[in-house]
Amino acid sequence: MKTEVRTTGAPAPAWVFSQGVRKGPILQVSGQGPQDPETSEYLHPGDVRAQTRRTLENVLAVLEAGGATVEDVVMFRVYLTRRADFAAMNEVYGEFVDRHIPDGGVKPCRTTVFVELPHEAMLVEIDAQAVIG
Repeated sequence: MKTEVRTTGAPAPAWVFSQGVRKGPILQVSGQGPQDPETSEYLHPGDVRAQTRRTLENVLAVLEAGGATVEDVVMFRVYLTRRADFAAMNEVYGEFVDRHIPDGGVKPCRTTVFVELPHEAMLVEIDAQAVIG
């Protein structure tokens, strides 16, 4: 059975997709951006570090709502608008993973691609897939 995952800890999803979907032990988190969960306002224009932090907090909220932790994540996908932002994003991403994966733990896989994103204020979008249990 497939179930929708919803949380107020991340921005409300657009009407055509879910924040997350769980089927058995698999949880897919839709792409999250640097939006305020309460207002859906895009935050931190021009600051990829702050946008990455907010985006990962939104991903984490959906993971937790679906019964997962960062340790359960097998894959993160990161979408950036500017190649020049890679190092800054990677630093914040690394701090996030280090905070949530214990020493000696297996870090998730990751893919990073450079794209245009749906809203001009977005410098980063991140999704995740977790396998729980």
